[in-house]
Amino acid sequence: MISCFMFLFGGCSKSIEETVTNRKIPLDDVTEFYYTYENINFDASFQRYRFYREDGKYMFQHETRERPGKYGPTTEEDITNSGTFELTAEEWKDFLTFLKDGTVSARNDFSESGSSGPWMFLYWKNDKGKYQVFEFSNYVARAQFEEYCSSLAQAER
Repeated sequence: MISCFMFLFGGCSKSIEETVTNRKIPLDDVTEFYYTYENINFDASFQRYRFYREDGKYMFQHETRERPGKYGPTTEEDITNSGTFELTAEEWKDFLTFLKDGTVSARNDFSESGSSGPWMFLYWKNDKGKYQVFEFSNYVARAQFEEYCSSLAQAER
C-alpha cells in the first residue's frame, strides 16, 4: 500500500516519462540510433546521423555527401562534412526526447524499391536483434530531429 501511495504521488524513482517509443524502452537502455537518407537521383546526396554510447560516453557521428548536378550513389570522395564527437549529458537527453513518442517495429527482409528513406534504426538492450526499425511520431517531430542534428553537425568541437 505504501508503494502504491508513493507511486501516485511521485515517490518512485522510475516513471513512464523515463521511457521512449511505443515499447516503453527505458532511457538507459538506448545504446545506438541511426538516421540515413540517400538520394541517388539528380543532385545526389547522402546524410547519416548516428548517436551511440562508447566507453561510458555519449557520442554523435555525422556524414554528409553531395554530388551537385550528378546522379548515382555517393562515395567517400563526395564527403562535404563529417565528424565524430562526444555529447554532453544534456545533448544526449535532448536527442532522446525526439524518440519519446515514436514507434519501434520488427525488421523485415523486404527492401523498398526506389525509396530515399530516411531509414532509422534504434538499438537498445532488449531489442533481440529484431525490434529496431524506428519511426518518428509525425513529420514535425522528424523535421525537428533533423534540425537538431544539423545544428550539432555544424557546431565547432
